[in-house]
Amino acid sequence: MIRNIAFDLGGVVVALSYEQAVKRFEEIGLRDARKHLDAFCQKGIFGDLEKGMISPEEFRSELSLLVGRELSHDECKFAWHGYVESVPQKNLQMLLRLRKLGYKVCLLSNTNPYMMQWAKSNEFDGNGHSIEHYFDHLYLSYECKQMKPSAEIFRMMLDGQQSSAEETLFIDDGQKNIEAAKALGIQTLFPENNEDWTEPLERLLGIDK
Repeated sequence: MIRNIAFDLGGVVVALSYEQAVKRFEEIGLRDARKHLDAFCQKGIFGDLEKGMISPEEFRSELSLLVGRELSHDECKFAWHGYVESVPQKNLQMLLRLRKLGYKVCLLSNTNPYMMQWAKSNEFDGNGHSIEHYFDHLYLSYECKQMKPSAEIFRMMLDGQQSSAEETLFIDDGQKNIEAAKALGIQTLFPENNEDWTEPLERLLGIDK
């Protein structure tokens, strides 16, 4: 029986736009942005930020060197926020519904402080609520010092939720992340990027619309 449900952020809870992110990083001066950015698991200084190996200030400084001019914190935030295409209200309402039905609901995301500065603000949903309004707990790569598809971040989530793998469902649009969860015995749901996962989830859980 599923008791614990873990969600990815970009491409699942939030509609993700890789192309918009590339465009914004190019706008602030990163000419080869496509070479540096990834939709699922960042590398280089981008990965170091999301793994918590460098601070936002260190990232800003390193990115400034790549760009060739001094960047501001707000410019970095603007560029990172390009990954957000929209925040579908249908997804948010499903999260609240699941919690009301008694499921433990958590976020398990490769992300960074620039993105979460927005997500943890009351600007997140357009209705004055932060992302924390919708989840029991957030497992964020830069805080956990681990990134999906590392098995360790999944184990940290299971321990934190006090849930077994068999009782846990993980929803992610990244194939490698899904495979890592399955290897630990976690049940999975694999929607395509930005695909509506609410109805497949209802069917899987056997809950009415």
